[in-house]
Amino acid sequence: GMIYLHHSFGSHGNLKSSNCMVDSRFSLKIADFGLQSLRSNKLEYRDKEDGDYSTYRNKLWTAPELLRLPNPPFEGTKEGDVYSFAIICQEVIYRKGVFFLSDSDFIEPQDIVERVRTPQNPPFRPALVEEMSDLEPDRTAALTAMVELCWHEDPGARPTFNAAKSRISRFNKTAESGNILDNLLKRMEQYSNNLESLVAKRTDQYQVEKKKAEDLLYCMLPKAVATTLMRGEAVTAEWFDSVSIYFSDICGFTALSSESTPLQVVTLLNDLYTLFDRIIEQYSCYKVETIGDAYMVVSGLPERNGNRHAGEISRMALSFLSNIYSFEIRHMPGVQLKLRIGIHSGPVCAGVVGLKMPRYCLFGDTVNTASRMESNGLPLKIHISATTHELLTDIGNFVTTVRGEVEMKGKGKQLTYWLHGEGDKIVDPPPAANGAATP
Repeated sequence: GMIYLHHSFGSHGNLKSSNCMVDSRFSLKIADFGLQSLRSNKLEYRDKEDGDYSTYRNKLWTAPELLRLPNPPFEGTKEGDVYSFAIICQEVIYRKGVFFLSDSDFIEPQDIVERVRTPQNPPFRPALVEEMSDLEPDRTAALTAMVELCWHEDPGARPTFNAAKSRISRFNKTAESGNILDNLLKRMEQYSNNLESLVAKRTDQYQVEKKKAEDLLYCMLPKAVATTLMRGEAVTAEWFDSVSIYFSDICGFTALSSESTPLQVVTLLNDLYTLFDRIIEQYSCYKVETIGDAYMVVSGLPERNGNRHAGEISRMALSFLSNIYSFEIRHMPGVQLKLRIGIHSGPVCAGVVGLKMPRYCLFGDTVNTASRMESNGLPLKIHISATTHELLTDIGNFVTTVRGEVEMKGKGKQLTYWLHGEGDKIVDPPPAANGAATP
């Protein structure tokens, strides 16, 4: 077919496997010849195609010398058709799609086109190895040699279609003609096996990517909430009778930030919160959010844990405070980071707010009180409310001291306590003058 086109009309310009059609008699027909000349405004059409995925895929059959031209001729060249023929031959040999490289390489068409366009030594071409189980070694060598010659980097070194036909005829003379139906069934079986293998591989890749996306979502929302959202269901707000909420911030953070670059501040917070995140995993606690230097954690939701929430959040806070003494600021070695912590227990309502970048938020007076406990606390101390103190007393073994009544904005005077440790593990030693440590 290409010999006839080249002899009678000229180059095809758009030769590719999808333009090679097989009729009911298993005769191949070449399609799409001459359609380029029907486009009235060629420049406008080319501009419209630039950057399109399908455009880059269609260029996988295009010869490198044409790819390098700023405005390649729509009708192509005869040497470019021979290159396209070689790419189609490689498709026929492997039956794994255009420009097959290996079972583990899946390169985007745009990247392939760029690599073919760029001169390399050796030039970038699809896979072609002399290991084909359905051909004898001699015929395999002759076939690969012909394909490699047809996609030669130098257009002048490529054979004409007459020469290519002669080569094929020579190494096919000794081959048995065989039964066309048997050959067809054999190729259909091979295609089916290749397709099943490809589907299985792509399914495995999909599962891996799906798990990555789910893991990322579980880092942003509670697992039960994320699962509900992925099912397309609405997440209803939920009431929790008793939880414990932790708030903390860094004393003197504004002054520290003014003496640091923005990148140093980000590095500091990332180091600190990475440390906190690792500690949280050891306790029945859920990180709600971080806003600047403020860090908010809750225990008792989204999974209820009975009356253990006060003990869990207190142990976590003690671990935070214990680790903050050895925490080092990279750009300010020797400077002690001063963490201020507040804890309160009570009822809250929890739910997902927003459609874009949805957040799992807590609502209720308990949240406000926990925030006031933090803002009215002192550096390197854990300030707890009377409600949390009562729960810790019921649990037992926690060491606390009375701070006294503290005036809180919007709350009036509130009796509060300091949390020093648990059992013999004292993180913040109580003042000797007080002497009122309560186990």
